[in-house]
This record gives sequence, structure tokens and C-alpha cells, in this order.
Amino acid sequence: MAIFIDSSDPKEIKDLFAWGVLSGVTTNPLIIAKEAPDADLGERIREVISVSWGDVSVELTTETEKEMLEEAATYHAWDPKRICIKVPFSEIGLRVLHQLTKKGVKTNVTCLMAMNQAYLAALAGATYVSIFSGRVRDMGYDVRPVITNTRNILDRENLPSKIIVGSMRHMMDVNEALECGAHVPTITPPILRKMVWHPRTIETINEFNTAWRNRGKR
Repeated sequence: MAIFIDSSDPKEIKDLFAWGVLSGVTTNPLIIAKEAPDADLGERIREVISVSWGDVSVELTTETEKEMLEEAATYHAWDPKRICIKVPFSEIGLRVLHQLTKKGVKTNVTCLMAMNQAYLAALAGATYVSIFSGRVRDMGYDVRPVITNTRNILDRENLPSKIIVGSMRHMMDVNEALECGAHVPTITPPILRKMVWHPRTIETINEFNTAWRNRGKR
């Protein structure tokens, strides 16, 4: 099990990695467009790499096979050991994935909504298969069977792909992903911070600290 942070903000990533609970980073064009619309992508990702450890996923945004492979080569060169190419799932995406796999490039197949999609991506050699929890729920479906069934078939067939569950909207999404067998929940900073907080924990710590400060007093 591992937790990735879903962000492109180097300052926040550095702060959260100091907790010692994170193992990697995922980004996507929507996140980067919101957090740093004017940033140079290469500089931004290099900053992220410098303040983190583990795999850093960077998503392809072109649409033809040739363009996607060229884009992947550019991203991979930024740090071949840590860059994980995020490949959007499609027929073209599978072809690109297969070629990247043959070259030993780490890959993260993204925008998966169903077990059959994740299975195809795993067969093609994906390092990670990313199931989008919130967007599955947006369609009115329960994402839990998708995660569970995907984990079962990967285990049954000894496929090495790891399940990332992203598009988290609530803290309970994280709990469910873990309970259903996801290898890696990828979580936004606000949700990760909510995982720390509990009112009873705060109340108990305050009670202990107050008792210590007041020891010996009448």
C-alpha cells in the first residue's frame, strides 16, 4: 500500500512529504492549469521532483500516436528513473502504452471507469491503472465493485500493474479505495489533511496537556 499526492504545487508537496507518509505524485493537465496556468511544464515538474520522492506522473495531452510518443520522450528525459508517463486510455493510448512498455518506460494509464478497461491496460503492460472514483460516481455507479474486481483479476492472473484510485471527492472515498484493494489512493492536499483531523483526537490531546500543565495545583 502507498499514498500519492495529487498536486503540482512544489511548496505544498514539500510540506506534505515531510510527514513521511507519501510515496509519489500524480499530476494532470487540469490540476496544472488551475495551480500554475502560466508555468513552464518542464520547470514545474522538475521542481516537484526536487521536493519529493517516488514516481511522478505527467500526462500526455497530444492526440495522435506519433505526437504522444514524442511528448512522452520529452517528459521521460526530465528524469527517466522517476517520470511516469500518464497515458489517456483509448485505442491509440493502448498502442502508445505498448510501445512505451517495450522501452521500459513507467506508465500510468488514466481516465479508467471500468474493470475491463483496467484489464486491457494491465495486459498491455501498464505500471499503474488509474480508476477515477469520483467520475464513476458521477455516472451513478458504485465504484467499489470496479476496484475490487480489478484487484481480483490482477491478482488472479499475476499481472504486475498497480491500481491507483483518483478523482477523490471525500475522505470516505479514500477509505473505500483502501478497503477494496487499491494499491495507491492518490489524494488532493485538502483531503489528505482531513485524514489527520478528528475532533475526539484534538479533545483528548487537549485534556492530557491541560492535566499536565495543572499538575500539583489545587
